[in-house]
Amino acid sequence: MDKKTVTTGALFGMIAIILGAFGAHALKKVLPAEQLLTFETGVRYQMYHALFLILIGTTSIISEKIKKTIYNLVLFGVILFSGSIYLLATNNISQFDFKVIGFITPIGGLLLILAWGILFYDFIKKKS
Repeated sequence: MDKKTVTTGALFGMIAIILGAFGAHALKKVLPAEQLLTFETGVRYQMYHALFLILIGTTSIISEKIKKTIYNLVLFGVILFSGSIYLLATNNISQFDFKVIGFITPIGGLLLILAWGILFYDFIKKKS
């Protein structure tokens, strides 16, 4: 699980850097500033959670069960949250209206919040 978690974190980080550069260079020419900021929000949250996965995968103070739960929440949370933000931010340069999938952004956000909440709960219930 640790290798899978760190590998996924590294992949998410790499993709975030690629998309950040894409946004800063290619999308800057075709998106209004507001949509570019929205796109950058998706990149930023993806990178935060890439680092979170690497942290989770390299620590020994969290049980494997908790690690697996956090991994799944972050994996699907990033896909739904950041993924939908990327699509919504670039909506006006696409032929498909991605506004119909806008409802999944908060679902992804909730999954990310739950991942952090589970980590928090796991630590406060541990005995010193």
